Amino acid sequence: MYGVILAGGSGTRFWPLSREAYPKQLLKIFGNQSLIQATLSRITYLIPMKQLYILTNPLQAEQIKLQLDPKSMPCFISEPIGRNTAAAIGLAAIVLRKKFKDGVMAVLSADHYIRDINVFADTIRLGGTLAEKEYLVTLGAKPTRPETAYGYIKKGEPLQEGPAASVLHFIEKPAREVAEQLVKTDDIYWNAGIFIWKVSTILNEIERYFPQLSEGLLEIEPHIGGEHEEETLRKIYPQLPALSIDYAVLEKSKRLAIIPVDMGWEDVGSWNALDEVLPRDANGNILTGNVVSIDTRDSIVYAGKRLVAVVGLGQTVVVDTDDATLVCAKGAAQNVKKVVEVLKQQGNDAHLVHRTVVRAWGTYTVLEEGKEYKIKRIMVNPQSRLSLQSHKMRSEHWVVVSGTARVTCGESVYTISANQSTFVPMGVKHRLENPTDEPLQIIEVQNGNYLGEDDITRFDDDYGRITH
Repeated sequence: MYGVILAGGSGTRFWPLSREAYPKQLLKIFGNQSLIQATLSRITYLIPMKQLYILTNPLQAEQIKLQLDPKSMPCFISEPIGRNTAAAIGLAAIVLRKKFKDGVMAVLSADHYIRDINVFADTIRLGGTLAEKEYLVTLGAKPTRPETAYGYIKKGEPLQEGPAASVLHFIEKPAREVAEQLVKTDDIYWNAGIFIWKVSTILNEIERYFPQLSEGLLEIEPHIGGEHEEETLRKIYPQLPALSIDYAVLEKSKRLAIIPVDMGWEDVGSWNALDEVLPRDANGNILTGNVVSIDTRDSIVYAGKRLVAVVGLGQTVVVDTDDATLVCAKGAAQNVKKVVEVLKQQGNDAHLVHRTVVRAWGTYTVLEEGKEYKIKRIMVNPQSRLSLQSHKMRSEHWVVVSGTARVTCGESVYTISANQSTFVPMGVKHRLENPTDEPLQIIEVQNGNYLGEDDITRFDDDYGRITH
């Protein structure tokens, strides 16, 4: 069995804690593990790390790798642009076919919460048995509330294998009054978005029911693992039709089976999902971080180091980060993604990154920015260095606050320490390095007509991010 973890989503309904470059699967919401770390922990109970594949985009792959043990790393499949789950699963399937001919693949999401790992493992094993018989297997969770953000499945006749059954039909995300009736109906389950099938079976069904996608995948497949793989993906993948695997294939297939399972599953699709997972206080509140709560009931308040005081609230979500604060009614939590849409329209990068951004070499924090200037605090880990790079649109001043910096600027290489500074002219190749065993902290002042993070040409990089 091979595991494929879909990790390309941006988690817009979890803004402002999640951002496009730091989505919710990277967040530690339920303990010491992020959602993707917990997903890997669950599935490695069944499938060895060397048989696991994370499908994501290059930007998120960098962040995910920072959370994983470099000595035990899954494989990564990179999609140049998101094209929904049918294309993502199809891409993973042709990668597995190219490498292994065939095999059972379990498809998981990186941002699910599952309480009972033993039940999950037993269900995946049963799904593997069904997949060997050429079923397309989906897991169904019994609804606990009238959820309008989930899809539903109507179970049909039982199969011989355990609790598995055929599928009568799918029900797309319903209106509230419909969801209230579905919760009361027998043989209705949430579509948990966890699938098990053979590589050959899903590719045959894609060919049968979604030939436009199959044709594109067949163009890509010969180049998998070759020198033209990245070029081919950039050319063909963005042209693939963007549909969910449910709508494109599963709702049409005659091979579909459902395994109803009670494993404490949650999609963690919005802030309201915390109500189903985290403990509440005597007033029904979920309070995280530096919070003072007075006369507040049935609310979710998520704070960091900064004090957040709430007084007299009810059925409210409050989320505070360094650069953005969300306040919304619980009933409107699904609409948080509209805030992200507005931010994009405004050109506000609060949808994209946090004020503090984690990199493999350390972190940077935007302290202030205005017209033609930006001020950052840069922390470089011991024995780490940034790429050898240049900028077309900006110059940089560096002031060392603590530690020792080795600076490459043009043809010069020199060392500066606390209270010393240096200047990097526009267009000049440069590199910042921490050659010591202590952290390096500098303040960087950027000046120029354009100060975006994409104004970087990399010539040498320890993390494989070469752009020249």
